[in-house]
Amino acid sequence: MVDFPASPYRVPYDGSFRVAKAPTLAETDGDDDDKEALRAAVSRISDLQGRLYAHNRLAVLLIFQAMDAAGKDSTIRAVLSGVNPAGCQVHAFKSPSAEELDHDFLWRTTCRLPERGRIGVFNRSYYEEVLVVRVHPELLAAQSLPGELEPERLWAERYESIRDHERHLARSGLVILKFWLNVSLEEQTRRLLRRIDDPKRNYKFESRDVTEQAHWADYMASYELALRQTSTPWAPWYAIPADDKPKMRRLVAEHIAETLESLHLPYPELPRRSRDELDELRRTLKARLKG
Repeated sequence: MVDFPASPYRVPYDGSFRVAKAPTLAETDGDDDDKEALRAAVSRISDLQGRLYAHNRLAVLLIFQAMDAAGKDSTIRAVLSGVNPAGCQVHAFKSPSAEELDHDFLWRTTCRLPERGRIGVFNRSYYEEVLVVRVHPELLAAQSLPGELEPERLWAERYESIRDHERHLARSGLVILKFWLNVSLEEQTRRLLRRIDDPKRNYKFESRDVTEQAHWADYMASYELALRQTSTPWAPWYAIPADDKPKMRRLVAEHIAETLESLHLPYPELPRRSRDELDELRRTLKARLKG
């Protein structure tokens, strides 16, 4: 099992997490430059991603969940800016299609899991099924679930399925890091207003963002339950303060870098026969240069 680095933002495994006690604004560490610290962390991730790719025994999955305007897209872009695109796969999950609704709720994301040696990113994920769907249980009608619907039993079973699913993936070599970008209601409101006031950001605004904000308390209750039920030693949640975007991006990048470093990924060592062959090929190539 991965020895995930300790962090004040890691959601406890004992079910004691409370949204009300989770900060939305991180404390400032002296005069540290968040942008410079982000660049340093991204550089570490880039090097470690190359090692992960060469090692080809493990894969990494980064899951991002948050309320609208919390900064998922920009954080993913900033954190992975230095990663070789060949070693990274990003998938954004929106409302499920008719085909996806004809399968169990884990099917569509399972089809998008990263291959060994790669970093996969889920912008939203199967957690929508215990977040959005819990706030709007009427969505269950389109899922054609078997048997009589008992909501509380359904949520408990989905939490169990998620824990079992992630444990299976972890046993198979997938390193899972889950980030909840914890933005406050006030900061979300300011960001939505900026999307309206700035013509360059109008395309980001959707009227449903305002409608969904009216369900804020229900969403916070759903996040609290989901994080309490599914933060585990094999797939921890990190509740990252999101009111300050530069600091949020830095924290996410540093958590990823520290986790990759904890894997102690060596470059593959060739067997003696292959090294001897390389020596012979080196001599051949040098001879051609002289010729």
